[in-house]
Amino acid sequence: MHVDIVDLRQFYHSMLGRVAEHSIAMALSSLWARMPEERLVGLGYAVPFLDRFRTDTERTFAFMPAGQGAVNWPVGEPSATALVFEEELPLPDASIDRVLMVHSLEFTENPRETLKEIWRILAPGGRLVIVVPNRRGVWARMEHTPFGSGRPYSRGQLTTLLRETNFTPGASAEALFFPPSKIRAVLRLRSGFERIGRILWPAFSGVIVVEAQKRLYQGLPVAARASRRVFVPVIAPQGIPTTRQSAKR
Repeated sequence: MHVDIVDLRQFYHSMLGRVAEHSIAMALSSLWARMPEERLVGLGYAVPFLDRFRTDTERTFAFMPAGQGAVNWPVGEPSATALVFEEELPLPDASIDRVLMVHSLEFTENPRETLKEIWRILAPGGRLVIVVPNRRGVWARMEHTPFGSGRPYSRGQLTTLLRETNFTPGASAEALFFPPSKIRAVLRLRSGFERIGRILWPAFSGVIVVEAQKRLYQGLPVAARASRRVFVPVIAPQGIPTTRQSAKR
């Protein structure tokens, strides 16, 4: 079950959320630098981090899952937000250069189908970065942050999942070594926790950040994948009997 969009916005507007955003952004910058003229999609709730990359991109989209809800982004500009199903993204094959998943994979109903769909929209050699809660970390055990919801992953689980869906895992990073406390005195020590944590306890970070590249060779699917979504039909206007109903009368 997804975290509600209202709760996500409130978290990232809090002091703890702003500090967490900065920590994750530093980890992302170690994997991705500039993206000159590339097409970027953020899936989940990635808007706190998309502003850091979109100045260099050709275009940037913010795709938000239907179960989560959506907000307008970027603020004060024409909206680049879309409400989507993770397993059926509204993009043609090989149309995107990079995908950033934040608050996404841990909530998906079928992680493999979601990653296969991302593989489909990525261009040859396209890159994916996933930010997920670390199952060994403290943040995955605290429910007052969005990282305490959903399905946390270990690095091994995430690597296996990527390989099973035709991605080649590459560079990785960690973030959120400080405790998820709202006490200002603790948050002021965040830089020290981050620096020491990367050296002494990297396996216990709050989140794992992994980059993967689209593998260009894969087996052909046996059958086409059918949509798993059930759409409710619009109720037909009443008052005009059909031919069959008229015959019965």
